[in-house]
Amino acid sequence: MVRIKYVTFFLLISSFAFAQHKATGVYHEQYRPQIHFSPPAHWMNDPNGLVYYQGVYNLFYQYYPNGTVWGPMHWGHATSTDLVHWTNKPIALYPDSLGLIFSGSAVVDYNNTSGFGQNGQPPLVVIFTHHNQANEKDGKNDTENESLAYSNDGGKTWTKYAHNPVLKNPGISDFRDPKVMWYAPEKKWVMTLATKDHITFYSSRNLKQWTKESEFGEHTGAHGGVWECPDLFPMTASDSKKTWVLIVNINPGGPQGGSATQYFTGYFDGKTFKVNHTDIRWLDMGSDEYAGVTWSNTPGRHIFLGWMSNWQYATSVPTKVWRSAMTIPRELKLVKVDTNYFIASEPVKELNRLKANSTALHNVTIKGNVSITNLVKRMDNQYQLSISSAQLKSFFVTLSNAAGEKLITGYDEAENCWYIDRTKAGDSAFNKDFAKRITTPRISKSKHADLTLVIDAASIELFADKGLNMITSIFFPKKPYTNLSISSKNMLLRDLNYSGFKSIWH
Repeated sequence: MVRIKYVTFFLLISSFAFAQHKATGVYHEQYRPQIHFSPPAHWMNDPNGLVYYQGVYNLFYQYYPNGTVWGPMHWGHATSTDLVHWTNKPIALYPDSLGLIFSGSAVVDYNNTSGFGQNGQPPLVVIFTHHNQANEKDGKNDTENESLAYSNDGGKTWTKYAHNPVLKNPGISDFRDPKVMWYAPEKKWVMTLATKDHITFYSSRNLKQWTKESEFGEHTGAHGGVWECPDLFPMTASDSKKTWVLIVNINPGGPQGGSATQYFTGYFDGKTFKVNHTDIRWLDMGSDEYAGVTWSNTPGRHIFLGWMSNWQYATSVPTKVWRSAMTIPRELKLVKVDTNYFIASEPVKELNRLKANSTALHNVTIKGNVSITNLVKRMDNQYQLSISSAQLKSFFVTLSNAAGEKLITGYDEAENCWYIDRTKAGDSAFNKDFAKRITTPRISKSKHADLTLVIDAASIELFADKGLNMITSIFFPKKPYTNLSISSKNMLLRDLNYSGFKSIWH
């Protein structure tokens, strides 16, 4: 048993120099994430068109190639074969006479219902929102319509459908972000569309002609802002019960202010969604996960990706070459707690491929402020720290540097909540509401402690109680955090596991 009592010293690892990369060029800038996707340069927001096909994960995203603030939207493109290493591709979709290219989704049309396939091969079809800025400036409501593009080479090149749009706006201001899925029982496509502050479901046999089925949410869930980027899919819960999940992103109106992702569980019969709970549920209680949706065509898995920022300050964060990154891909599970079903999130297993210099400690007593200086070999500024205990008590983990900047995260027994405190984490002058303590009430009834932290150069993702509670937060220290410590009055850690991550760009 390792016992360290009343010890106060910081985790300063001499085996690695934490100075900023000396190299100049792409992916070496200050704050540049090393295990999260970010574009080589310029502005990025929502993940779009997530689709897996022929061994390749396609990630499209909202992109402005001429600046580091939001501008006329294109679809950027990157691909991966393992969900961790990404290859940047040419821009997939450009604005045209119908408008800018706003968010949407992608499907593999295996039955060639659209007729876009060639030589017996199914096409990839993206369904996106055309946003007409000219109409918007003229004060018109019907600025957004849904359109198609298709690919016969696995997503390398795209052809826009000649008869776009395929779903015209009925005359409302917010009519966007189609997420399309194949509903096998009725052999039809179902579109989940964000319409103002609720959802409208449409169906189609061929992806080209759409019929309205129903609406959901006008008096359910959070309504502090516009609903965006929805997603609908069935899940099998931990008790083997099949339940439908509806993800709805909202801006503003999130629990920390600004943007966030809420979700509903319930039933879907191909036409109507009925929720089975009355409380508001957030997939991530942090400030910095938004527009999250899942990949299509991944049978047996629900792989989720979000934009790691917040519309409160996304355009003013202190990065110069690029703006924003994606979360790490997360595996979603449906877990029963008492009589309710909740989404749990965990890092995808593929992230383990990046691990190096791992250390596993067992039966570690924490009294006071404890540093594990000689037992952990940190290799870089990105790593994973996992902690478990048979008895959950108040404790916290501190990341800090010699400049006095620090990020604190842990569990507060009095409030029964997990938290991240970035009030002193670094630069926050760009937004008056950035420096804050972020909390999430605990969902699990277990008396055990289970915490995993995924940390990158300027972000932390907290997975507590096997992912039942999630907090994502970005931060901007003037110098990297070189020190790491764990504090509690008296807590026995059953396991403490540390793993460094190799950069995905090297």
